[in-house]
Amino acid sequence: MPDLLHISASPRGEESESLRLAATFLDTYRTLHPGADVDEWDLWDGTLPPFGPAAARAKMTVVGGGTPTGEQAEAWAAAKAAFARFDAADRILFSVPMWNSGVPYVLKQFVDVVSQPGLVFGLDPATGYEGLLAGRGKRVAVVYTSAVWAPGLGREFGTDFQSPFFTGWLNWTGIDDVTEIRFHPTLTGDAEEARRIAADAARDTAKTF
Repeated sequence: MPDLLHISASPRGEESESLRLAATFLDTYRTLHPGADVDEWDLWDGTLPPFGPAAARAKMTVVGGGTPTGEQAEAWAAAKAAFARFDAADRILFSVPMWNSGVPYVLKQFVDVVSQPGLVFGLDPATGYEGLLAGRGKRVAVVYTSAVWAPGLGREFGTDFQSPFFTGWLNWTGIDDVTEIRFHPTLTGDAEEARRIAADAARDTAKTF
């Protein structure tokens, strides 16, 4: 069981602002927790299974109380394995750049893969959804970055569907201990000052994580 899981949704490597801030967070965390087991999950590395027809049918089979078989069973097993890696850590860091006002598609794929009945959620016809990760002591930090959109700007600079979607999903799973680390310098702002403030926030969050 890792002490901390870092899930990266950015494919830009050293050019990624979200990954730079994640690295600042992780450097601080490792300094304070020597020998900590940190699992680095790059969602672009090919280990995330697809969520296609077989997986969708498997999900609905389970929702209906059945047991997936054949291709469905294989897809269900892959989804459960991905969830197990996500669920293994009680401390999770996400690095999430803004793409087209939302999140990178690979992060939405991750959400679709792990959001399974009996794992992430329960469903009651009378009371609705139940987040099954509630009360488990899980803590999440999310690095949100964007280059054009920023709070206070008009819609001509984009709209924030990034954090409402992803923090909303985390809360839906039952995880309510979520800290957001933000870097939104805009095209005309003081990027260095914004970067310094975001880096300080990353360090401060890591110190109490």
